[in-house]
Amino acid sequence: MKKFKMPSAFTILFVIIIIVAVLTFIIPAGAYDYTGEASGTPEPIPGTYREIERNPQGFWEILQAPISGFFDAVDIILFILVIGGFLAVVADTGAIDAGIGSIVRKFSGRETLMIPILMLLFGLGGTIFGMAEETIAFYVLIIPIFIAAGFDAVTGFAVVFIGAGIGCLGSTVNPFATGIASGFAGISIGEGIILRLLILALAMTISIIFVMRYAKRVQANPMLSIVGAEHRELFANAEHMAESDGTAADGGSIKMQGSEGENTPAHINVMSGRQKAILAVFGGCFFIMILGVIPWAEKFDIYLFENINEFFRGIPVLGVVLGNTPPLGEWWFSDITVLFLLGSLICAFIWRWNETKFTELFVDGARDLLGVALIIGLTRGITVVMNDGGMTATILHFGEESLRSLGSAAFVGLSYVFFILLSFLVPSSSGLAALSMPIMAPIADFVGVGRDLVVTAYAAASGIVNLITPTSGVLMGALAIAKVPYGAFLKWIMKLVAVLFVIVLAVLCIAAAVA
Repeated sequence: MKKFKMPSAFTILFVIIIIVAVLTFIIPAGAYDYTGEASGTPEPIPGTYREIERNPQGFWEILQAPISGFFDAVDIILFILVIGGFLAVVADTGAIDAGIGSIVRKFSGRETLMIPILMLLFGLGGTIFGMAEETIAFYVLIIPIFIAAGFDAVTGFAVVFIGAGIGCLGSTVNPFATGIASGFAGISIGEGIILRLLILALAMTISIIFVMRYAKRVQANPMLSIVGAEHRELFANAEHMAESDGTAADGGSIKMQGSEGENTPAHINVMSGRQKAILAVFGGCFFIMILGVIPWAEKFDIYLFENINEFFRGIPVLGVVLGNTPPLGEWWFSDITVLFLLGSLICAFIWRWNETKFTELFVDGARDLLGVALIIGLTRGITVVMNDGGMTATILHFGEESLRSLGSAAFVGLSYVFFILLSFLVPSSSGLAALSMPIMAPIADFVGVGRDLVVTAYAAASGIVNLITPTSGVLMGALAIAKVPYGAFLKWIMKLVAVLFVIVLAVLCIAAAVA
């Protein structure tokens, strides 16, 4: 008998489209009256549900649904593709690798102190741009360093994987999780960022303590390693790593590859001025994005950016040249997309690429995220079938009637658990966001819960599951590099996962209760 293999996210989502289409023949169709349609965030008015004539979705509608989904989500899809191009451009310069390599070298011999520093750095990557696959290259660099310092492979693995994973759990502005979810919820990415920062800080603090306590126990007594003291012998010489990528056990002969293809030993390869400039552009783009999506004027009555924008637009000639720039705080996906496109061009200028090289890099980066774009369109197709078949309003009505008696804290808590369970079914975080937000966000309106709380619950739930799910290529690949059995890893990390689950649940419920 062949071993069962989990179907891809594409197959799962298309099967859901078919199931939903079949249900349009069974479930009564309905409609709501909406308010706020002019603002682009329509909210169903409680008590206005009414049944309407059924509009079953057949074979043609099933095939057309993903196409319509692309049209509905074109702003989010284009944003994702441009982000992919931007990240590819930055990655090709080696700036991020060189930056982390520089930190590793500076703290050589102080590996215990390196644990919180590196976890914070990888966490920053996770919370800002969903750093995951990009971490694979760092395992072969960091694991031998920690083993040479008297720790084990699990410590080096945990520093990278848990650090980045906690960053994704507390996704403040991660475009592939919070960004997509916020877009489908009809709110700005910046809404709820304070709460997500709090969750990130608490989860990261707990995780750093967890890893450091384990590391110190193993250093004091190697027999306490979850993979056994003899596991260290596998990495004693680390030639099996060094042969493939130039990594030595002491971290002293790691090779970095830049866009020109030159290989330079990392111990003499100081981060260049151009790489520092690229990192400044990289950080600057995400910083400006954060400023751009937080509704300063609407939520906090802060009109600083409106005043600055009016000042520059009022300057003769310059104001005309700048064009109709929106003030920070009023940005939407199209504005953020322009920002990262501009950032890519600035990086190209700093790195002195010619037009052909830059175009190839940017297009290749966008191509790498084409799968994400396809999943978004496919998932949005589910919503298209539901809307056209009149199912959406009926489901919202069921949610209104059944959840009305729940308090806001109970609703957010149940949403958090629901997202965790759904994350196992839909392994794609972007697909999960596009699938769930069109339903969960309006239901939150009925219960009196802010849509940003639902987005935060989704991001945290997805992050929790990504720490343990065996369907994660990043997790299984990293475990293979570290030679750590999945079973041993799962038994070890479940203590941390349990604590994180409770902490996040408590924070969400308290936030909902006091809102």
